[in-house]
Amino acid sequence: MPAVTVATLRGVYPPIATPFGDDGSPDDEKMIFNIQRWASTAGLSGIVCQGSNGEYVLLTPDERVHQVEVVRKHMPAKWQLIVGTEAGSTAATIDLTKRVAAVGADAALVLTPSCYKAQMSDEAMLLHYTAIADASPIPVILYNMPANTGVDLSVSAICRLAKHKNIIGLKDSSGNVVKMATVSRRTDKAEFSLLAGSAGFLLPALSIGAVGGVCALANIAPQLCCDIQDAFDNGDFTAAMTHQLRAVEINTAVTSQFGMPGLKYAMDIVGLHGGPCRAPLVQLTEDEKVKLKAIIEDSQIVDTEQLRQR
Repeated sequence: MPAVTVATLRGVYPPIATPFGDDGSPDDEKMIFNIQRWASTAGLSGIVCQGSNGEYVLLTPDERVHQVEVVRKHMPAKWQLIVGTEAGSTAATIDLTKRVAAVGADAALVLTPSCYKAQMSDEAMLLHYTAIADASPIPVILYNMPANTGVDLSVSAICRLAKHKNIIGLKDSSGNVVKMATVSRRTDKAEFSLLAGSAGFLLPALSIGAVGGVCALANIAPQLCCDIQDAFDNGDFTAAMTHQLRAVEINTAVTSQFGMPGLKYAMDIVGLHGGPCRAPLVQLTEDEKVKLKAIIEDSQIVDTEQLRQR
C-alpha cells in the first residue's frame, strides 16, 4: 500500500458516496463500477472513503469496515486510501481506526466529535485527538466541518496537534480561508499539510499553502478539480482561476444547496451509481431535480445529449 506522509499527501481526493441496493444495503458492485470510472481520471491522488459524503453516520461499523475492504481491493494500487473513522467516542474511534487500518486504510480522517458540542473545548479536542493519534497504526488527519458538527477546531488547537508525530494534516471544510492561512503560517510544512475541504475554495486554499483538496465535486467532475490543482502546480494562475470559477456554482449545488441527495442525483446524471440516500435523508423533489439538472447543463461537465437521456 502507498504510504501517506506529509510529503505524499497532496492532490485531489474524491470523498466517495455510498451507493445502496434495492434492499437498502451498501451495494458492492455499484461501488466497484464507480471506482473503475474514477480510476480513468488522470491526476487523482486517491480516495477518501466514509467522509461525510459517504453517509458514514448512517452505516454500521461492520458495513464501514467491509466498504474499506472493497474499495482497497478495487482501487488503483498507487492510490492512497484515506478513511473517515469518527465514531462518537474516543474509544470507539480508536477501535474503528485500528479495524480499517487492518483491511487497507493508509490514513485516518477524524472528524470532530459533536454530540456534546458545548463541551468540546480545546482541551477536550487535544485529549481526544492525542489519544487517537497515539493509538493509531496509521497517520491521522484532522477534519474540521463546523457547518455539520457545530464544532470549529481553533487555530490554537490545530497548531498544538500539528506537532504530534502521527498527525500529518488537516482537512478544513469551513471555507474560512483566513483561518487556513493562519494555520499555514504557524505550522511546519515539513510536518503538517492542509487540504481544502471543498472545490468551492480549492484555488484560494492552494494559494495560501494547502497541498490539495478533498472535494465532493470530484465525485462527478474529477477532471475539473484536477485541472484546478494541475494549473496551479504548473504556475498557470489564469487557467487555474478559469477552472475554479467554472467549479463554483456546480460545487455549491451538490454540497450546501442540495446536499447529499443532490450529489447522488448528479452522479446518476453523469452515469455513475448515486441512487437514494439512507433515511433519515430524503430524496430530491422533482422541482429540485429540474433545477439541479439546469445547473449541471450550464457547468458543461456532461454533454447535452447525455443530459437529455437522464
